[in-house]
Amino acid sequence: MKLFVFTFENLNIEKMRLKVVLFSFIIGLTVVFIGAEQYSDDLFLTYKVDIKKQNLRLFWKDDKGNRFGSIENFKLWSSEKNLKVDFVMNAGMYKTDRSPQGLYIEKQKVLSPLDTAAAEGNFYLKPNGVFFITTKKTALICTTERFKNNKEIEFATQSGPMLVIDGQIHSAFKEGSKNLNIRNGVGILPNGNIVFVLSKKEVNFYDFANYFKGLGCKNALYLDGFVSRAYLPSQKWIQTDGDFGALFAVTKNK
Repeated sequence: MKLFVFTFENLNIEKMRLKVVLFSFIIGLTVVFIGAEQYSDDLFLTYKVDIKKQNLRLFWKDDKGNRFGSIENFKLWSSEKNLKVDFVMNAGMYKTDRSPQGLYIEKQKVLSPLDTAAAEGNFYLKPNGVFFITTKKTALICTTERFKNNKEIEFATQSGPMLVIDGQIHSAFKEGSKNLNIRNGVGILPNGNIVFVLSKKEVNFYDFANYFKGLGCKNALYLDGFVSRAYLPSQKWIQTDGDFGALFAVTKNK
């Protein structure tokens, strides 16, 4: 009889434990869903690129040496070249003369050197980083300190700060920060594809980085702030103004 009571009591305890586990699981799911809902389509414009199937590259000047500057100018030039433009977004930061700030590589040529200086501003909020595409059509993002030009890099742009580093949000970002701004950035998805993100509304660095982390990006890089623009007709997002340095663009033959 004692053995029966002991077993019954333990059974009740196990039932109680199971209820606690189930309750915790439900609460956990609720938190996840609530967290996901705060990043709605109304907040971020997202565009994913399969680098092996799509023609993504960086553009700064046309074949006559003239800087594109605006997305509209790039579209006009592309039309003359019989190219269809699927996507355009401003790339890394630039100096007052609209030349790239920090490293810029186009068609394996280093047009601006790596900047490892210590200074003020978002670009220099360490760690900053480099986005690059290899000649083997692989896209990567790494911190500036880890970057090595092995002569197999076809395109690269340096910017800062890093948003996500090895799966962790930049330690300088504070949840709930009142430092709000329009922002754009780029990340690498788990399958190796690239994701570009533009905030449609002002957002702080923490939430912006957390969005990339939620997409599964182990590494993501901030590109720029309130000047950021994107042209993405497939999502009815048409911004063609601006006065930029380099541009990211996905094009194909008409």
